[in-house]
Amino acid sequence: MSSYNSNVAGVTVLGKVNGQQAEILTPEALTFVATLHRTFNPKRKELLAAREQREARIQRGEMPDFLPETAHIRNDHTWRAARPAPGLVDRRVEITGPVDRKMVINGLNSGAMTYMADFEDSTAPTWDNVVNGQINMRDALRRDISYKSPEGKVYSLDKSKRTSVLLVRPRGWHMLEKHVLIDGEPCSASLFDFGLYLFHSGFQAIKVGAGPYFYLPKLESHLEARLWNDVFNVSQDMIGMPRGTIRGTVLIETILAGYEMDEIIYELREHSSGLNCGRWDYIFSFIKKFRKDPRFILPNRSDVTMTVPFMAAYVQLLVKTCHLRGVHAMGGMAAQIPIRNDEKANAAAVAKVRADKLREVTAGHDGTWIAHPALLPVALEIFNKHMPTPNQLHVATETRVSSKDLLDTNFKGEITEQGIRSNISVAMVYMEAWLRGVGCVPIFHLMEDAATAEISRSQLWQWAYHKVTTKEGAKVTKELMLKYIDEECQRLQKQLGSKYAQSKFSRASQYLARQITGEDYADFLTNLCYDDITSLPNSGNSRL
Repeated sequence: MSSYNSNVAGVTVLGKVNGQQAEILTPEALTFVATLHRTFNPKRKELLAAREQREARIQRGEMPDFLPETAHIRNDHTWRAARPAPGLVDRRVEITGPVDRKMVINGLNSGAMTYMADFEDSTAPTWDNVVNGQINMRDALRRDISYKSPEGKVYSLDKSKRTSVLLVRPRGWHMLEKHVLIDGEPCSASLFDFGLYLFHSGFQAIKVGAGPYFYLPKLESHLEARLWNDVFNVSQDMIGMPRGTIRGTVLIETILAGYEMDEIIYELREHSSGLNCGRWDYIFSFIKKFRKDPRFILPNRSDVTMTVPFMAAYVQLLVKTCHLRGVHAMGGMAAQIPIRNDEKANAAAVAKVRADKLREVTAGHDGTWIAHPALLPVALEIFNKHMPTPNQLHVATETRVSSKDLLDTNFKGEITEQGIRSNISVAMVYMEAWLRGVGCVPIFHLMEDAATAEISRSQLWQWAYHKVTTKEGAKVTKELMLKYIDEECQRLQKQLGSKYAQSKFSRASQYLARQITGEDYADFLTNLCYDDITSLPNSGNSRL
């Protein structure tokens, strides 16, 4: 494959560049990204190595705890982070979705306070998805974005109403952009996504009355937050933007970050816009970190609600910490989507959303997430009623959350055959879509992304590793798991008929079969499957 001529020394673009993509991958933009990568990639790799070392210690029995070396930060109740930035004072309902053009337009037109365009969990990082996503960000902030569907329907920004504030979630520190080599090594995906967006759209975001605002995913320590803060400072200096203009909301979606909330805000304090309860990834992380410890075997995913002890403690600590430091405490995702042609089922789904949002606002959250515009009226109604002010930063809580509270799994739940089969189905259907380049999929009336696929396969691995017994009396073994996968494939073949051969289910089942037997365990499914969706020579030949 011939590479795109980047006209930048040391930068090789291996992905095919078409049309407007060249307007994103300019020599100036690539030089900016390359400078960030050369400056910060060594520290990124050092921090990822530290993750692996800590993971090994946890697998040997070390339990996480609040860090003694940073107690002075937690115990000093006088410091505060930056005041809310323009457009981020009232965030009572945020909508999220992938970065494809139609979704960006619908998100910005939704009426929600913000739209988080997600390069991470709800976007499969094909080369075209990633680069075209940057085009969409640029055009959205220029306010000249439009899209014509294959059926001829035209989508454009509704100039008659308020456009949601745009936030961007770059990929996590663990991911690479293999289509771009810098000095012979793949570029950090985080720096690639962040750098291109800031370079092309940072000042335009200010021009429309907001700023370059980000959601920061998958952090496991305050040192990783410090790295983002260093990136922000250097980036702003390079383009002549005042420090503190960039803002980052950190998703607390790993159990280890749950012990370092104060420290994470402190590291980003000039650039912090608060923390978010990334609850699905948090459950995934909880299972992942303690998967070999029989004390932390979790029941069916449906039984791990936000009211179980370790999740309730996580919420209480996050709200308390954020409000003490003067930043937003954002609630989690309502993954429900409208159920057409079934009024009773749809009413039940809406009731779940209503109860969840009531729990969040009364717990002290300053805003919440939804995955579908149809849920906006429900979420707004609850937050408007119980939070008449733009936020609840003035509401302090005195709840004390201990280290043990964050690990408390003392609640009832079941592991059932249906729970196993449901996890296999969710993981298979999501992975198949991801391998086709689609990162956000409706499954069983829920909008699923990578986080829920990770929960599913991690639970299956944990149950097989410990050879648990289901409610029905069956011992969960490697053989049982493989049997259920075969049966799921047979069900899908029967359902899809001739379309099955054109699908990616065969490949998805191969990947999943290796991840749920209690043996191999990949750090992230997205890294495991990444080579299959690249446009590089020999892609799709990952060792299974």
